[in-house]
Amino acid sequence: MHDHSPEAADACVEELRAALAAHGIRLPSLGVDVPTFASRYPARPLIALGNCNLLTARALTAALRRDGA
Repeated sequence: MHDHSPEAADACVEELRAALAAHGIRLPSLGVDVPTFASRYPARPLIALGNCNLLTARALTAALRRDGA
């Protein structure tokens, strides 16, 4: 069973932030989507990747292609 707690979501964001940083990529808006936790019904938290400029998008694309090859 997977942990979908706010703490697990925060840990996931930090792991993703570190992995992106290892490729020289920074997404300033990266974080947990707080409205996910405002629902009356149990929901799995969402990670908000946010907006980025073209340079960052291209760096992310290159890193994914490089590691996926």
